[in-house]
Amino acid sequence: MRVLKNLFDQNKKWAAAIKEERPDFFLNLSKQQNPEYLWIGCSDSRVPANQIVDVLPGEIFVHRNIANLVIHTDMNCLSVIQYAVDVLQVKHIIVCGHYGCGGIKAALDNKEHGLIDNWLLHIKDIYRCYQVKIDMLDTEEKRVNLLCELNVIRQVENVCHTTIVQNAWKNGQKLAVHGWIYSIEDGILHDMDVCVTNLNELSHTHRITQWQRYS
Repeated sequence: MRVLKNLFDQNKKWAAAIKEERPDFFLNLSKQQNPEYLWIGCSDSRVPANQIVDVLPGEIFVHRNIANLVIHTDMNCLSVIQYAVDVLQVKHIIVCGHYGCGGIKAALDNKEHGLIDNWLLHIKDIYRCYQVKIDMLDTEEKRVNLLCELNVIRQVENVCHTTIVQNAWKNGQKLAVHGWIYSIEDGILHDMDVCVTNLNELSHTHRITQWQRYS
């Protein structure tokens, strides 16, 4: 093994430390996963879900992408949400952004970045809605961080607008969708005070009541 041997060595140390504290941990973990939480976060390497909230493997089901987006046509993300809600029966979906997000910065700088520009259009749409409010701020850092917060709020809405989540609520499943944001500078999570727990908290425009046939 000539490549990345250090990572394999660290893996052995990590597994040994856990087994020393909890001898049956991996045996029990291998039999099932039963997390209460789905974490939708940013791909940024500085924002690892399990470490931020200090939980062991198996306690959080995770989906990550650039700028923690929930796109209505993203089958990858929707498949994760469906599996988490329908199969794992998670009780909480957490959308977690972070301040200083590179994806947010890239969406604001009006420069060409390649393929990712198509993905960042979703963030530009949010910026367009709040452009006056954002542009009033006097520093780039403040503008970026406000858009990071607004992006979390929008993605919480997008989660709630999926048929997956709405059908879970219709069936009486207890499920809460939360919006959080993380500060890389001090390692602290902040609750955005955005939490949706049922259909009645959604606008009528996005509330799916029943299937309708069109002629």
